[in-house]
Amino acid sequence: MYRSFYGLQGKPFELSPSSDVVYLSDSHQEALATLRYGVISDKGFLLLTGGIGTGKTTILNCLLKMVKEKVRVCVLNNPTLTRHEFYSFLAAKLGLAFDGDKAHFLVHFAQLLQDFHQNRQKILLIIDEAQVFPLELLEEVRLLSNQAGEDNVLSIFLIGQPELQEVLSHPRLLPLRQRIGINYHLRPFGRGDTERYIAYRLNKAGAANPVLFTEAAIERIHQASSGNPRLINIICDHALVSGFVRSSKLIDGEIVEECVNELRLPGEPGLTLSPGSELENSRPVKRRSRARRINSATAMLSVLTLVAAVGVLFYYLGWISW
Repeated sequence: MYRSFYGLQGKPFELSPSSDVVYLSDSHQEALATLRYGVISDKGFLLLTGGIGTGKTTILNCLLKMVKEKVRVCVLNNPTLTRHEFYSFLAAKLGLAFDGDKAHFLVHFAQLLQDFHQNRQKILLIIDEAQVFPLELLEEVRLLSNQAGEDNVLSIFLIGQPELQEVLSHPRLLPLRQRIGINYHLRPFGRGDTERYIAYRLNKAGAANPVLFTEAAIERIHQASSGNPRLINIICDHALVSGFVRSSKLIDGEIVEECVNELRLPGEPGLTLSPGSELENSRPVKRRSRARRINSATAMLSVLTLVAAVGVLFYYLGWISW
């Protein structure tokens, strides 16, 4: 809708962009380098945490591109499984037979690891949304890693939201926690990264104007999103629609304020507002509307009272004349 108006070849702020439109902040690059080192250096367990929308999936996809030639990857992105379902899934992904017997699976799995070791290959088991993985299955994963012995063929990558750190602090998981060789927490964008990210996405979309967003607009976007890439995308896309409706060739702070106000939900933790902003002052409008309704009702009541009084007066004068 707004692409031709702003001279864009594509939508710059898609939530799921193509693989060639990936911006890596300093934090993302550090995370990627650290995790890649963990895989190639046989660190065993890797841990990546970060808030919703901070780019964990982006890091994962970049990592898989870098190691796919040397590593057999098994991704589990639905961790709400029973133990039987977990082993059945793992067997299917690794090409192993599974008859429901865990002992038989472990025999075949140990042989697979030995074959990979002889061929100088590795297996990377990735568990996404690991914060909801049952404790029993996390223990099974640790015991599964015992099958690799000292060959360092198996790496296990746990990805989750910050509460995963709390899950791993459970006493039952102490043996697993002690095996985590790489632990990285993904931070949100800083102010500079937010600006560079917006410019990068606009450039990739072929924007005719590289400074489509004003400094004030970028500042408000960063404040409202707290540097969260997913929220930045949502706000920027909404702002471009609003700018198009206004026929504005620049996205300024006022447009962003309006968009954040429209997008913000009650209790929404991601969109934050600075004290004294127009958004904070938008609530009294409802109070003023309510006050106008109250004043209207009061005026109507006064009119009705006056009509009643006049009626009584006429009735009384008529009675006297009679």
